[in-house]
Order: sequence, then C-alpha cells, then structure tokens
Amino acid sequence: MSVAVTAAGCAAIVWVLWYFLFSGGAATAATVAEGVQEVRITVQGGYNPDTIVVQAGKPVRLQFYRAETADCSERLVFEQFAIDVPLPAFETTTVEFTPSEAGEYRFRCGMNMLKGLLVVEPATADRRPSASPHKFHD
Repeated sequence: MSVAVTAAGCAAIVWVLWYFLFSGGAATAATVAEGVQEVRITVQGGYNPDTIVVQAGKPVRLQFYRAETADCSERLVFEQFAIDVPLPAFETTTVEFTPSEAGEYRFRCGMNMLKGLLVVEPATADRRPSASPHKFHD
C-alpha cells in the first residue's frame, strides 16, 4: 500500500513540475485588422499565457482581459518595451507598440509568477507568422 501511495505522490510531483516549468502551450498568431496585429489574452491564476507570434515592423495591439482578483496578476510587465501597466480585475487593458526587431521577448506579471513569450518574426511580403514558437522560419 505504501509503495502505491509513494508512486502516486511521485507521479503527481512530476506532473506539476512539467505543467508549470516545461509545458509550452500553443502558439497564437496575431490576426491582422486594419493594419494592426491583434491578440486577445485572458489572464487567470495558474495559467501562463501562450506564446504570441507577430511580425516585426507592424503595430501590435494586445488586449489582456484579467479574469480574476489575485494579487499576482494585477500588473503586466514587458521590460524590453518599457511597458509596466496595471491590469484591473474583470477589465480589458489594451497595450499597443511596434516591435522593430525580430526576437523573443518575455512578458510577466508583477510578481514574476505568470509568464508569456512574444515571438517577433522577421516581416517579409511572402510569409505569415509561424505557429511554431522559439525559432525563426525562412
């Protein structure tokens, strides 16, 4: 009996570590409306936003809807873009900027517990943003 309980406990620990440290989530390519790349993101405790894929040199509009009141998610920080804004509970906060260079840019909550990744791909006339994060495609 104690072996089964220990095995179940170890399996649960491995799953929790994988979920919070290694599960990548799906990549979300921005939709383009009136020349602006737009993505809607729901911020909720225990949920790390998916990877967002956009193209360099085109305006980006990220709409963060905060679906909770937990202290952890009350701020949004994009250090590389000098963005640090409050996220009021049960409201949508719009963040707009234009990434000039391709690269990977992390964003996070104020407590560094909820994290996401913005993948900015090179803009070319003959391609769309990739659905595959963490690398560029030629």
